Amino acid sequence: MADTDLQIAKQSATLRAKVEETLRQAIAAGRFKPGQRLVERELCEKLGVGRTSVREALRQLEAEGLITSYPHKGPVVSTITYEEAVQLYTVRALLESFAGQQFAENGSAEDIATLQAAVVDFEAAAESGVGSRLIEAKNAFYDCLMDGSKNVFVRQMLTSLHNRINLLRMTSMIQPGRLRHSVAEIKEIAEAIKNRNGPVAAAACKHHIDMAAKVALEYLRKNTSNLSEISD
Repeated sequence: MADTDLQIAKQSATLRAKVEETLRQAIAAGRFKPGQRLVERELCEKLGVGRTSVREALRQLEAEGLITSYPHKGPVVSTITYEEAVQLYTVRALLESFAGQQFAENGSAEDIATLQAAVVDFEAAAESGVGSRLIEAKNAFYDCLMDGSKNVFVRQMLTSLHNRINLLRMTSMIQPGRLRHSVAEIKEIAEAIKNRNGPVAAAACKHHIDMAAKVALEYLRKNTSNLSEISD
């Protein structure tokens, strides 16, 4: 194989990444609902790109669990069952507790300042009530949490979990009273990290996920015909 065969078309790769992220955010925001079929031709028209870019983006999102492909039907937005949600929250609580403790113990002053700014942004997004802004701000907070942990493997695993959670997140945050509690909980996380108190940061992270799980699982119990529209 010649060395030239290894060269990558940067522009094409950038386009594919943009298509992936656009679709990922559209699913997170509820533009595409769980169980909804994704037709390549329609996506090409909506996004203004070629079928190859759409097909490769769908393949990546399927690898992340956001999309499921069925014979004779094609790709659809994935759903999450009650049992899967229980497992997801259990693992997420373990990983985020560890990330919070590691951040408190190992994060830099710059990391902490960035996290504090992310909390302020999320509170402002909560006051705005704009769904897309809420998701963006919450994702930014979690990005800061993962960066501050200084553990690349925690980031990899949590990123995978968060991609699945993005199927569900908006409905949880609009449940009565949940958003106010969510803001208070991430403030507690950030305060514990700022104080360099690892065990308290871990406990605050676990509490946040436990409360999100409580709302999510209760919703799923009551809405067995719509098993994929709740989380935080």
